[in-house]
Amino acid sequence: MRSAMRTTKIVATIGPATSTRETLSRIVDQGVDVIRFNMSHGAHAEHKRALDLLTDIAAERGVHIARMADLCGPKVRTGSIDASAADIGPGDRCLIVQFPIEGTAARFSTNTPALVDDIRVGHRVLIDDGSICLRVEEKSSDGLVCVCEIGGTIGSQKGINVPDSQLTLSTVTDKDHADMAWAAANDFDFLALSFVRSAEDVVYLRSALERVGSRIPIISKIETPQAIDALDTIIEVSDGVLVARGDLGVEMDVSRIPMLQKMIVRRCREMGKPVIVATQMLHTMVDQPVPTRAEVSDVANAVFEGADAVMLSAETAVGRYPAEAVSMMNKICVEASTFRVDQGMRRNETVDEWLRVGHTVDETRCAVARSAVLVSHDLGANLLAVWCRSGRTAQWMSMYRSATPLVSLSSCAATCRRMALSFGITPLLLSESFVEGSLPWRDLQGDLVDQFSLNHGEFIVVVGDPEAPDRTSTLAIHLVNAE
Repeated sequence: MRSAMRTTKIVATIGPATSTRETLSRIVDQGVDVIRFNMSHGAHAEHKRALDLLTDIAAERGVHIARMADLCGPKVRTGSIDASAADIGPGDRCLIVQFPIEGTAARFSTNTPALVDDIRVGHRVLIDDGSICLRVEEKSSDGLVCVCEIGGTIGSQKGINVPDSQLTLSTVTDKDHADMAWAAANDFDFLALSFVRSAEDVVYLRSALERVGSRIPIISKIETPQAIDALDTIIEVSDGVLVARGDLGVEMDVSRIPMLQKMIVRRCREMGKPVIVATQMLHTMVDQPVPTRAEVSDVANAVFEGADAVMLSAETAVGRYPAEAVSMMNKICVEASTFRVDQGMRRNETVDEWLRVGHTVDETRCAVARSAVLVSHDLGANLLAVWCRSGRTAQWMSMYRSATPLVSLSSCAATCRRMALSFGITPLLLSESFVEGSLPWRDLQGDLVDQFSLNHGEFIVVVGDPEAPDRTSTLAIHLVNAE
């Protein structure tokens, strides 16, 4: 069940293992906050059935579950390979051709003919997350002649990475355009952009969304060396970031990934953008009912680093124990969050007061938001509430990682769903009567007291005024049950 102690959010990928009402209901009950739809697999009709099912289940339980469509991007893959002739060993040579063929380990094609033109002699070709390594020995009129350095079995439709090469591929493919338009038409809450290389990639997707009348927030997936080089400018134009450790660990030296993860999480928090840590977090649970101790530590460390969310991929998409994986991630996040709060003896250990989140965007509003977080800590307040339209101010406040529970108050269901991604925010959907100010504060206070188990004499710090043009220009301190 959901725990009020967990502040780090959980993203789970839907797939064949979670396509039934029973299983999807179970992972919702175990505490999932965001459901990821992987557009690399499945048709729109399949995704629509899953989306309708999720909408029904969330409504039945009265919870806000965000929906994120993850675009494929220009993922290079092997073509069709004859399984009976797919093995390659160190020292073996093979040919990568531009035109589609029924391939073998000795001669195969890819889904990207331009690959042959972009790769140079001496460059590596990594297959299936780097489990097979080829090196280009020469370029011929037929394609790329490669020598195998690390052998294995070359499967059909396996991912290819070329970490030494600069590919001339568009980040947003024709399929991405179609998937983007479908996601916009079906009111998705987030759109994840794969293989981002520059801020211009994000700006291009945003322009494409505007042409179809959509303003879906964009989550940039950091999984290329070019994205690391342009990290700050990418974060600046994005609505959030996903640390895609799988491809990043193939494109770059895998020993650098832990440090890069810490750096990306820190920069996102400094710049006020939600950040998700992803890939193989509980990968053992694809086939086993319990994770390894190293995986448990991996999830906990992401919580300690301050990630807004941690993500399950194959564990819930195709794994044998999807609900158990969500339950386990929930338990780890609760334990890590509790430990962090219990260890924080001084304010600077429980509130990141050194941050100045959003001050370059709107200094006045951000000063009020920051002050509210610090005041709530100094008072020992039991609740920090913020009136929201877009939810940006609540997201900024969440970056300070205060131990005080943070609730966003909004009459917009879409805003509530989007708040489900950000650290520590509990979205509360209100009727228009509250937002228009026709119902008094004591009525709303009564709802907050019931939902958050507040007691007489405890403090609620409130940011904003629903009747004011700028909701975030005021800060008020309320005493529970005081008239």
